[in-house]
Amino acid sequence: MQLRSARLDELELELVEPFETSFGVEKRRRFLLLRLETRDGLEGFGECVAALDPLYSSETVATAREMLVHHFLPRLFRLRSPGPREFRNAVAAFRGHRMAKATVESALLDLAARSRGVPIARYLGGRRRRVEVGVSVGIQPSVRLLVRRVGAYRDDGYGRIKLKVRPGWDDRPVGAVRRAFPEVTLWVDANQAYPSAAGPRIRRWATQHRVEQVEQPFAERAIRAHAELARGAPFRVCLDESIIDPVSLEDALAAKAITSLNVKVGRVGGPLTAAELARTARRARVPSWIGGMLESGIGRAHNVQLASLAPFTLPADLSASDRYYTEDLIDPPFALGPGSTLEVPNGPGIGVSIDERVLRKARRSSRTYRP
Repeated sequence: MQLRSARLDELELELVEPFETSFGVEKRRRFLLLRLETRDGLEGFGECVAALDPLYSSETVATAREMLVHHFLPRLFRLRSPGPREFRNAVAAFRGHRMAKATVESALLDLAARSRGVPIARYLGGRRRRVEVGVSVGIQPSVRLLVRRVGAYRDDGYGRIKLKVRPGWDDRPVGAVRRAFPEVTLWVDANQAYPSAAGPRIRRWATQHRVEQVEQPFAERAIRAHAELARGAPFRVCLDESIIDPVSLEDALAAKAITSLNVKVGRVGGPLTAAELARTARRARVPSWIGGMLESGIGRAHNVQLASLAPFTLPADLSASDRYYTEDLIDPPFALGPGSTLEVPNGPGIGVSIDERVLRKARRSSRTYRP
């Protein structure tokens, strides 16, 4: 493939409702979208999941733009054969900035699959036509509203519910949801909100309310605390922010600090590394699943394609488009199907069409770069 241009758009989409975690509240999402075009007229898209503020990650929209414009795109344009693996090798010397790297690698993967006329799932060896998904429910103003919100998602057809928790918002709301929905598959996610000494208290309420998975309760480097929580626990201990590359995963596996792996493409630096981490976890008998970052339909399409791969066995955080946005960037938007599943799009690349009208409405800035 010979690249003709790279267009970097900054977009903003308003959420259907505020989404609150232990990091804070998001009412709208500002993000970067990369569109690569070849001399043959093919286009590939990559969505950057970095947020405006360095809360979930040290990366932001501003740092990602800096790295893309001044480092990653220039090196991309120098490649004779600009494929996803070639790009990953070309920028390996740059430390960190995984979300910016993942943006380019994802767009190149989209292009590579489109050049062969197949969806990314088939290009990577995925076989599933539908992937099982769940919904992540943010911290609510009251327990009553939380139960009502979970009930609405259950009515929509979601089979797995994940509750955001933090100190002071855990035992009581989780217990209320369990009592209201005794049959539901219930996970919780703390996003590093608890001190390492809170393990016994977390174990107590998680066990009492039959929580099946506790995700990232402690700081990303608190491997020993996670290992202590996981020892003999009746629930899975899932790591998210702690796992950023093969080395961090190997260390967590060796310490027995992880019994479930959340794979986020942006967090680990790209879809190729994401798939490799899931395969490593599977060899250690640790199940994996695809996590979400409030992506638009473009990023969600990438994630759904990746979730079709065999190592991803737990329900993904890839809810339908209307869970987050009234207008999505793709046509048609993702809709929840039978068995709490999303269909893996069968078109070339990410498999979906871009709604240029919505994209223009959401665009806040745009610039095109050429070799």
